[in-house]
Parts: sequence; structure tokens; C-alpha cells
Amino acid sequence: MSEIQNRYDFVLLFDVTDGNPNGDPDAGNMPRVDPQTGQGLVTDVCLKRKIRNYVTLAKELEPPYEIYVKEGSVLNETNRRAYQALDIEVKEKNQPREDVNQTREWMCRNFFDVRTFGAVMSTGVNCGQVRGPVQLTFSRSVEPILHLEHSITRMAVTTEAESKKQGGGNRTMGRKATIPYGLYVGHGFISPQLARQTGFSEEDLSLLWESLEHMFDHDRSAARGLMTVRGLYVFKHRSALGDAQAHQLFDRVQIQVEKQPARRFEDFAVRVNESDLPDGVELLKLV
Repeated sequence: MSEIQNRYDFVLLFDVTDGNPNGDPDAGNMPRVDPQTGQGLVTDVCLKRKIRNYVTLAKELEPPYEIYVKEGSVLNETNRRAYQALDIEVKEKNQPREDVNQTREWMCRNFFDVRTFGAVMSTGVNCGQVRGPVQLTFSRSVEPILHLEHSITRMAVTTEAESKKQGGGNRTMGRKATIPYGLYVGHGFISPQLARQTGFSEEDLSLLWESLEHMFDHDRSAARGLMTVRGLYVFKHRSALGDAQAHQLFDRVQIQVEKQPARRFEDFAVRVNESDLPDGVELLKLV
């Protein structure tokens, strides 16, 4: 696999209609919100989960595209696989540094999310720590979001006793939280220096772009409403260290509200300043 030679900074635009893009467990699973501005938030962890899920579907957990952080996995047992594959004895403590280095490299070779996002694998069975070359920010909505709560009714019953108690029916009430519409902006960074340490390759990079473009297509649920990727603007630097500051490049993607209340993507104007890009920087519009 070919090594990455360039630094990348990118802007991700996505929207949600009549759904909850990222519930907050500390607030009754209401959509996450900045309490000062009222803007909606989607965590980096939420987006990484969707990327992992897409890679799982696309590559079917075949090495080197296994997924380390997945539902129901016991991480220490996954770490133990590295020791077994390399025929190294697991010690309860004071594992030799050479053993940790070897197993960390094995984990990077086999697990896409380890060599992409990094991982802490030093708890229990020690495979060390990995700092990932791909980092994502929280995504923030352009406009303040409007919280809505909807009453819902469950008609079916779960037990025969409940059926008799309710006279053959059930009118259990519940609540569902949504926002009518939100356009979110997130940012990401890719370091070729860290990519060389983990083995994150050009092939992995292509899979990452593919995942970002299609991650919502395979993550449908009634709770999340309609979620769509609306833009993926990638600033590719000629050099590994970069040829411009990321925030200056991000400022070239400007979003303005043209109609209030904004209830669809067409109510916004997205303008990208492509003129006079810094020397050594190329803009790639992938969505």
C-alpha cells in the first residue's frame, strides 16, 4: 500500500430533516445543543461510528479492514489476538516494550479504525497507544436548532397480563425528539506524519472519502429522519507539513441563510472561494 505524502484539511456539510442527528444521553436523548448559541452539535464520536459501520459493510471485517471499536466487542480479548498471532506471552504487568511495539504494529496492520483514528490499547492486555492521523471536530449547525418533542403511542402489548389489564389493547405513551431541519458543518484533518506511523495508506484514504460520502445511506432509522451529506471540500497540500493554515482554508467555505425559516438545503447559499488559493494547495470537491 502506498504511503500518504500530503496533508489534508477538509470541510464536511450534512443536514437532517425531521430527525435527531445525535442524541444527548445527559438530556433525555434530546438533540445535542450549544446552550449559549442554540446551535446543534454532532460529536466526532458519532461520525466515527458511522464511518466504522460503513467500512464494516463495505469490507465485511476482512483484514486489513477489521474494526476494533464495535458493539459488543471485548477490547482486551481483541488485544490478546495480537499476542497470539505473534506467539508472544501475555504478562499481567511490565510487558516488555518490544512486545508492546510489535503488537501495536499488528493492530495497526489489521484494524482500519486503529490506523485511522488511533486507539488506547494499554488497558489490561497491553498493545500500547496509537495516535490516529485522521481527526474530526464536533459538527455545528449553521443556524440555531428548534427542539420538538412528539407524543407517540404504542398499540401492541408485551405480555398477556398486560393485555388483560388494558382490556386487550395498550395506549402507552412515549416521546420522540426531533429538529425540523439543521445544516451542520464539521472539519477534519489528516497528518501524513502520523499516517506513516500507523500505516494509513492512500487506499485507506480513498475508503475514508467513500465512507464520508455514503455513511448516512446505510444508517437510516426513524429516529434520525433524513440525513444527507451535502458537501465534502478537501484542501490538499503539496507538502507534508502543509502550505497554509487550516482555518484560513476553512474560511473559504461560506454559508449564508437566504430564506427564513430555513427548512431545506436550498434555503442556504454555499459559496466556496476558489480564487487565489495559497501556493501548493489544491481544492477537491468530492461531494
